[in-house]
Amino acid sequence: MPRQPLFAGLVVDENDRAVTTTTVGDEPFYVIDDSGFRRHIPAAQVDRQVLSQMQEMMKGSEDYISEQTAKMLGQEDIFTKAAIEQQLKNMDQQFDALMQQGIPEEGRAYLGMLGFKVVINYHGEVVRVEQPSAPEDEGGEE
Repeated sequence: MPRQPLFAGLVVDENDRAVTTTTVGDEPFYVIDDSGFRRHIPAAQVDRQVLSQMQEMMKGSEDYISEQTAKMLGQEDIFTKAAIEQQLKNMDQQFDALMQQGIPEEGRAYLGMLGFKVVINYHGEVVRVEQPSAPEDEGGEE
């Protein structure tokens, strides 16, 4: 079970109001203000939905993602690319580790500056995940 909500500070309700976080016992929650009623949504429920959506977006692009990651690392050899691709294929295990370790505060702040935002409803369902998009093709306009 995670120690803190994975996307703390990055979650808003459908009215674009920030969702706070709290812990009850050992379980972390996102707290939505519903006209004064504080709805507690288990953080793991929301976090898993977000991670699942991210995994869906990456499916089929593992080769491209591993190639670009290797370039960013400055290690474009076949072994590095293969290792990264293997990690992407075992994404569920990576997500389990991420749920336990959490995202450092600096990482969440950086995601927020990039425009990453999770929108949930009062039932804790992820309505959408807003994230920065890749730049358009640098070719000329037609």
